[in-house]
Amino acid sequence: MTIERRKTKTAKVGPLRLGSGRPVVIQSMTKVFTTDIDACLEQVRRLAAAGCALVRIAVPTRKDTQAFARIAEQAPVPLIADIHFSPERAVEAIEAGAAKIRLNPGNIRDRKDILRIIDCAAAHNIAIRIGVNEASIRDLSGRDVPPARRVTLMRKEMAGYIRLFEKAGFDNLVLSAKSADTRRTIAVNRALAEAFDYPIHIGLTHAGLPEDAAIPSAVAVGTLLAEGIGDTVRVSAAGDPVEEVRIAQAVLKPLGLYASEEPELIVCPTCGRCQIDVVALARRVRELLQTIRRPIRVAVMGCVVNGPGEAADADIAVCAAKGKGFLYREGRKIAVVPEAQLIDALRNEINRLINPSGQ
Repeated sequence: MTIERRKTKTAKVGPLRLGSGRPVVIQSMTKVFTTDIDACLEQVRRLAAAGCALVRIAVPTRKDTQAFARIAEQAPVPLIADIHFSPERAVEAIEAGAAKIRLNPGNIRDRKDILRIIDCAAAHNIAIRIGVNEASIRDLSGRDVPPARRVTLMRKEMAGYIRLFEKAGFDNLVLSAKSADTRRTIAVNRALAEAFDYPIHIGLTHAGLPEDAAIPSAVAVGTLLAEGIGDTVRVSAAGDPVEEVRIAQAVLKPLGLYASEEPELIVCPTCGRCQIDVVALARRVRELLQTIRRPIRVAVMGCVVNGPGEAADADIAVCAAKGKGFLYREGRKIAVVPEAQLIDALRNEINRLINPSGQ
């Protein structure tokens, strides 16, 4: 079963194409000073190696856009320049080699400034992400907008900006409306998907520490992706940005939206029927799989109640019993192995699976 992706216009971001059912792109953001070029490049390279296809970099000052130019020359993936208050920084970043800029038009109120940015982006054939954040939404009196009105107002603000961009003849757009609230994030992105046909970038604005960010991000991002909404994803977690990529991958994989070369380990939750330490066995199997770079599925089950059924969906499976384990390959029982020999037997069978010629 595959998820029916929402049909959209196509956004061109360097060599990448976003939207129209193409693979969901994971992105993140560097978390060191942009002027520290070596440190910034090191994070970009680590992110790319982890599976991040787009990296956003903050450019609040002229020195940052100067550094951005040097980083863009060496970066292994397209870069997004993060713009908030300064149209000058936007123009500088575009000229410095940004493949896309993230623009919050709510922070740049002068229409002439926005049009100048649009003209520059069009001249350099780059994309613009229109980012409307709940935190920046205020009503006309300058007070905070009540939560019940924020989704409606974010959609209205987005519609106004889109009209401005389209009137200027610019449609290489990605839309983004974010909140720290999971429910409002889902609601506003549903509203954008219904109203507009541009690619959408999804995520919570700031989900917390990695251990706290995983579940709310999975709920918000996973819900939207399951509905076919979302063309790029960022999990905004404090700390090492590579953790953002790992969480995003963990959300995408169960939905069939991330093609991984990593093995998948399935483990039963255990119960009173188990006559073997399934958790200890599973941890040893996980260590074994860390050396494998193939998308195989391995199951470790604690008894014969659910074991054979799960084994049918696994490439390799062990269904444990007292002092032994039944070894399965592609749903077919192939051996009964003493408990002490299970890891070696699994290793041998995995090697046969991934290297059938024995070479």
